[in-house]
Parts: sequence; structure tokens; C-alpha cells
Amino acid sequence: MQDVFDCQQRTYRANPHPSKQERISNLELLEEIILRNEGELLDAMSEDFGHRSRHESTMLDIVSSLSAVRHSRKHVGMWMKVRKVPTPLQLRPSVSYIKPQPLGIIGIITPWNFPVYLSFAGLASALAAGNCCMLKPSEYSPRTSALMARLLENNFGEEHVAVIEGDETVADAFSRLPFDHLLFTGSQRVGRLVAKAAAENLTPVTLEMGGKSPLIVAPSGNVAQAAACAAHGKMINAGQVCVAPDYAMVHESQLRRFISEVKRASHKQYPTIRNNPDVSCVINSKHMARLRDLVEDARKKGAEIIEINPAHEVFEPSAKKFPLTLVVNPSADMRVMQEEVFGSILPILAYRTLEEAVAQVQSKERAIALYLFVSKQAEKELVLSQTVSGGVTVNDAMWHVLNDHMPFGGVGASGMGAYHGLVGFNAMSQLKPVLEQSRFNAAPLLRAPYGTVFEKVVTVLKKIV
Repeated sequence: MQDVFDCQQRTYRANPHPSKQERISNLELLEEIILRNEGELLDAMSEDFGHRSRHESTMLDIVSSLSAVRHSRKHVGMWMKVRKVPTPLQLRPSVSYIKPQPLGIIGIITPWNFPVYLSFAGLASALAAGNCCMLKPSEYSPRTSALMARLLENNFGEEHVAVIEGDETVADAFSRLPFDHLLFTGSQRVGRLVAKAAAENLTPVTLEMGGKSPLIVAPSGNVAQAAACAAHGKMINAGQVCVAPDYAMVHESQLRRFISEVKRASHKQYPTIRNNPDVSCVINSKHMARLRDLVEDARKKGAEIIEINPAHEVFEPSAKKFPLTLVVNPSADMRVMQEEVFGSILPILAYRTLEEAVAQVQSKERAIALYLFVSKQAEKELVLSQTVSGGVTVNDAMWHVLNDHMPFGGVGASGMGAYHGLVGFNAMSQLKPVLEQSRFNAAPLLRAPYGTVFEKVVTVLKKIV
């Protein structure tokens, strides 16, 4: 691993500022890898999961990756240009500008839930910024990781893009390399370890770590629409989505209707589960056991549990299919309200006033996303202005992540920093400020020895700054 890092350092030093055409060529190659190997990538992801909806993989991993890469390719020429900035009166007639330049070597650590998209989106930002990249994909998706390693290294060469496979021990060693920037997507527990390891080298990090993202149905919100989005968000990819709605909050007068609408939407979207090709598997037996434990903990502590199983199927443990399960009015001491669910379990809380719902959200750790269903402007403004989250989708769920014109990132416990599009380019560049002094300027008047002239100049500066 160290040898690969050293090799990439030599590559960077030999060409520390790739041209616009070189960057576009790299992004075109990244796009070609996706298109030329789409079938293999889809097969590998499904094998890693046990079964993964081919339609979901196509939309969420292939199309989303293409969108990220093409967006960067289209805009990189503009992003890498020198950016002129104003020069204040007291510094004129000098001129000022910002010159973006590659940082060097970018480390990217990605999870198993969207193994292609999260890898290629990070690579798109890093390559657009002109960097070399080292990618550490998850050991929980070994077939996809091995395939990406072969495709990327055969096309780019490990001196430019390298893939490091292995378990948590390898990931720990990876995060201790002196990268110029480290992008991590994964759990809060591992994210803290990565940040701690990176701090030894003062490596700047972008951390995307999920959390408990609320879905709030305001009193004016469309209950049926919110329920359909909640069902979709909790079942797509078996709910294994860092920005999935983690729990729902609905006015107490609409609680039973919301539950009925979630059932209705789930029946329509997933009339069967066990052998339905649209229903993806939970990644492994460990995660299946964790989901069952969350439900049993809530049941033992008195929560109302509603399993949505339209065809009344029996699920063998080996099937790794988990039906959408509602936990109604859970208490704060239940694990389902203390941990990120990351699966097809939806806790539903009733509130008396929207202000009360906002206060509950404020009392929790800041989430990576918030979803609000609302039709009244005052209610929308209340929630948007009084809550802090990584991002928001109004009257739908999760789609804000796929807009490459906007940053994607967490805040507080859900992460730090952001990437995607221009923000990702900036995060993986040194935005170097440059001031060019004019031949004729007043700077010599501010040098020692200080006297009357200096005092007069300072008097003027006090008025004009």
C-alpha cells in the first residue's frame, strides 16, 4: 500500500497540474468504464447482496455515476479557470485572483450499499480536480470491489488510480496514509476512527456518515404522498441508504391515516416480497440479525409493531428479505430511536404541534437529511429555519442528493465537509489566493522607520477600509 502511495506521489510530482484536456480524457475514460462494463457491475452487486434489484442498481449506481462523471466533465474547464476576485481600495492597484490547483493524492473510502456510485462520484471529483486517487471499497461487497479494481487499474494504471482491497485492518492502515484529502462514506463509528487516524497526518477529511434523518409531515402536508415516499425510501435497496428517512413524524390527528397510507403504498409498490425481483436483500446475516433485534427490543418495551406482508409470506432467515415494519409511537429508550436503522423499519411518532416536532428534531444529533411534506409557506419556513441538517428534500425524499449542482454532505454527527460538482472540485483542490502587486504602489510607505508619512497613510486607511 505504501509503495502504491509512493508511486502516485511520483506521478503527481511529474505532472502537478494536468491540463483541461487531460482531465476531460480521464473523466471520459471513467464514463467509458461504466458503460462498457454495466452488465458485469450489475451482476457483481447482485451477487454481493445475494440479490439486488437490477432496476435499483441501474438507477442508483449506474445512472447516478454517469450523471456525476458527465457533470464534472462538462464543467471542469470552467472550474479550473483562474477566478478573479475584487481587490479592496487600500490594496490597489494590485490585482487578486484564486488559482485552483490539484492537491495531490486523494484517498476515498466507500461502503457496500452503493458500491459503484459512491466510488465513481468520489473519483469524478478527484480526477476533475487533477489528482491521483487511491480507493478503498468495502470488504462486504468483495465481487464489486474486485471488479472495480480490475477495471480501474487496467484502464488508468495504479500510478494514477489504485484500488486497495481488504478488511478493517487494511482500511485502518489506508486511513493512516498521509493523503492530501480523504473522503469517507460510512457509519459514524468508523467515521470517527477514520478522522482520528487522519488527524495524525493533519489530513483534511470529508465525512459522510448518515444518522437518523426525520421525515416530517406538516399539518398542511399531503399524507398519502408522504406515506408513499416513506414506503419507497424504506424499501429501496432494503432501506440500506444513508439518506433514507429514518423515522416519520406526523400530526396526532393524522397518525392512523398515515399508517393506512403507508400500508396501501407498500402493497402497491411491493405486492410480494420473498421472490419479488424488485426487493433487494439485506447485505448479510449480521445485518439481518440486527434488524430483528431492533424490532424485538421495541416489541418487548411496549411499542405497536405492524409488519407489512401483503402476500402473508414466510421468510426463512437465509432469504435475507425483510418486510417493511412499522414501529408506532416508540419511546426514546428503544434502540430503534437511538441507532440509525439502516433497513426496512419505520418508527412513526405523533406530535401535537409542528413546533413540538421541530423541538424533537432539535434535541437529537444533526442528521444528514430531512424530509418535509408541506403546502403552507409558514410551516415550511418554520422547519427549514429552525432545524439544521446536511440537506433537505421538500415534498419528496432523497432526491436532493442526485443534484450535482448542490453540495452533498453531513453536519455535526452526520459528517463534515461536502462534495459533488463544484463543491467536490473545490474540496479536492487547493484554492490558492494570489495577489500581484503593481509596479507603482503605496506599500513602501508602510515600512519602517515609521513616522509622519506612515501616520498620515494610516489615517487615510482608517477611513477607506
